[in-house]
Amino acid sequence: MSTSEVAESDEYQGATPSRPLEIGFAAAALAFTAGYLALSTQIDLRREAAPGQIDARFWPMVLGVSGVAVAVVLLVIAITRPAPGREDIERMQRDGVIRVGATLVIAGAFIALWSLGSVILFGYRIEVFPIATALLMAALMLLYGHRRWLSLIIYTVSVTAFVYVVFGMLLRIPL
Repeated sequence: MSTSEVAESDEYQGATPSRPLEIGFAAAALAFTAGYLALSTQIDLRREAAPGQIDARFWPMVLGVSGVAVAVVLLVIAITRPAPGREDIERMQRDGVIRVGATLVIAGAFIALWSLGSVILFGYRIEVFPIATALLMAALMLLYGHRRWLSLIIYTVSVTAFVYVVFGMLLRIPL
């Protein structure tokens, strides 16, 4: 085997099994879902529901309890069983780490823009959400390799319009 064949075969080997990674992931999932559950119990209610009725806390608490239960099961499995094989997972690559960092930066910029709510330009009130959402989608699509401009524009505009019309106009959820 030549060195190029060895390098090529090594490139496509899966990641090695990691018990600490599995335990760490399960512990992080448990911490996150426990925090979510704690926050869901503190949702302010405009009025208390009658016994046997569902109020605003019900579904968030159901999701929180379910998340904690699944996280506990994951943690027990991670502690008691050997780490599963990860042959189907590629090794971490430098390009992937850069993309994750860029995704976090883009998401942070989106949140910062979205928090503006609206701006007044030339005497007109302009909603920032549709513009910020379109920029977010376009930036993420470009970051992850989408290069066809026509489909990039059509997809970005149509999904942004759909989200804005359904949630902002029809359901009247403040965006």
